[in-house]
Formats: sequence, structure tokens, C-alpha cells
Amino acid sequence: MSDLHTSAQSRAHVRIVFLGPVAPHWDVVGDFGDRVVVEEFRTRALARLVLLPYTDPQFKRNRERIMRDGERENVTVEWDLGFDENLS
Repeated sequence: MSDLHTSAQSRAHVRIVFLGPVAPHWDVVGDFGDRVVVEEFRTRALARLVLLPYTDPQFKRNRERIMRDGERENVTVEWDLGFDENLS
């Protein structure tokens, strides 16, 4: 399942997708919004996630930082790890 931070007046929406156990592990896809906002957010998010699979203990801390960054920038963030996190 995905985490989705929603906002009534979001500037953009991005999906952060786990690609698998072999690097690169992540892709950040902008679904809508200002292209510049999406690209700047993508750059910051990938900097926190590079070479970091979701099984790494640092992932949880960096995920929270990315969510706070999204809140500050008014960007909705959806996570797609490839499985339902609520069942794990």
C-alpha cells in the first residue's frame, strides 16, 4: 500500500517507487504539478535514498525526512514499495 500525504492545495504530487534490490533502488515520478518543483523535490529525495533499500534501518529516518520536506514544499508524496505495508 502507499502512504499519501494529502493537501487541498498541493503544488505537486510525486510517487516514490521502489525498483528492486539492485541499485538504483528508487524512482521519483511526478504525477502533476510544476515541473521545477517536482524536479527539485526529486533531486532531494533521491539524495536521501541513493543506495538505500527499504530494508536498511536508515530508510525509516530518511522516509520521515522526505515526508516533512513534502509538507514544507506542499507536495503530496505517495510511496510504492511493491507490497502492502499494512500486512507486513
